[in-house]
Amino acid sequence: MKEKLMEASIELFDRKGFKETSVQEIVEAVGATKGAFYYYYRSKEELLRDICISYIEDLLDQQSRLLQEPEKICTEKLHAIVYMVIRNIRTRKKSARIFFREMRHLADEHLKEIREKRRAFRKQYEQLIQEGVARGEFKPSLHAEMITFGLLGITNWSYYWFQPDGSVSEEELTDIYVDLILNGIRGQERPKR
Repeated sequence: MKEKLMEASIELFDRKGFKETSVQEIVEAVGATKGAFYYYYRSKEELLRDICISYIEDLLDQQSRLLQEPEKICTEKLHAIVYMVIRNIRTRKKSARIFFREMRHLADEHLKEIREKRRAFRKQYEQLIQEGVARGEFKPSLHAEMITFGLLGITNWSYYWFQPDGSVSEEELTDIYVDLILNGIRGQERPKR
C-alpha cells in the first residue's frame, strides 16, 4: 500500500502540484482510507520527502556505480553520467519534476537531508572533473566546481522540456551535451568581422 500511495502521489503532485493535492485525493486514487495513509505517513510533507529522497538516492546510486567502472576513462564516465541523467527523464520524469519544483515545500529538517544528498551527487561529479584534469583528459585551466554547476544546469533542467520520444533521442542529446561540454560551440575558423 505504501508504494501505491507514493505512485499515486507522484501522479497527482506532478499534474496538480503538491499544495493543490489533498490527502483525500491521494487515498481515493488508490482506493484506501485516510487511516491507511496516516499508517504509513505522518503527513503529506513526509510523503513528499520520501519521493524526493527516493529520486536523489537512485541517482546517487547510479552515479556511484558508473564512477566505479575502472576500465573507463574520465571522458567515458562523464558521457555515461550525462546519459544516465537524460535516460532518467524517460523513467523518472515526474519524480524529477516533483524533486525540482516541489522541494521548496519541505521543512528545513527534511530539506537538510536532501541537500546533503544533492551535494554528494555534485561532489562526485566535481571529483570526476578534477580527476580528468589530473589525467590530462580535460584542460588544466578548468574550474572544476563551476564546470560541475554548469553540467548540472545543462542536464538537470532537461526534464522540463526534453521529450524522449521526440525528434532527438536520449543518446543524441547526450552526444550533443557532451560535445558542447568537451568542445564548446566555436568553429575551427575565426569569424569574419
